[in-house]
Amino acid sequence: MAPPIPSPKELAQIPVDWIEERSGLVSGHKYLLFRNVPKDISWLQTLGSGLITTFLIQATTGVLLAMYYQPTPDGAFSSIQYITDTATLGWMIRGMHKWGSTMFVILLFLHMGRVFLMGSYKYPREMTWVTGAVLFLMVMFMSLTGYLLVFDQRAYWASVVAININGSAPILGPFIAEFLKVGPEFSQHTLSRFYSLHMLAVPGGIMAFIGLHLWLVIRLGVSSPPWSKHRAKAGEV
Repeated sequence: MAPPIPSPKELAQIPVDWIEERSGLVSGHKYLLFRNVPKDISWLQTLGSGLITTFLIQATTGVLLAMYYQPTPDGAFSSIQYITDTATLGWMIRGMHKWGSTMFVILLFLHMGRVFLMGSYKYPREMTWVTGAVLFLMVMFMSLTGYLLVFDQRAYWASVVAININGSAPILGPFIAEFLKVGPEFSQHTLSRFYSLHMLAVPGGIMAFIGLHLWLVIRLGVSSPPWSKHRAKAGEV
């Protein structure tokens, strides 16, 4: 007797079962998504998710912009003009990346403000707060390195001022300034340094710390607001 013909659903399940048996990735989403959370949380607790969504948009649009951008003093501004005026939907991609960076910073301030005002940085979530603070510094550095890439007069002189301010810091200031400028003064190597930091080094660090931050949130759970009765009963601080 011939074996029964599997249904389309059963056929689709075969590669899923193959992946699950060897990696456990399929059932891993249950641990990430289906967790107990306090019932008295509000929309304020979604600011972190908004930040992750904004970062994904920034990463996607950044990759698309990098396909046309030329990190050279002669080609940087002209490539930006080409993206804005000529490339298919370039104006939209650049607009999403530009205004997305502003939204990223705003959401980050709101998220950290919510965590601080609600006391969610206290025991046992100190490490979660520290990783968030490091992410804040990385995002600020991301904004600094990205601002120069347009390479117009405003971006150039704003970057000069920012680097000089950092260079005035004691001990490490001159080293930081020389590292960013790749020498005693601005040159084509400065633009290349900023581009590599903005496209590779800083995003890699942000992704690593986002992963660590999320792991800590998942491990320690979402904190209840200060006025929560559940928080008072559980003795949570």
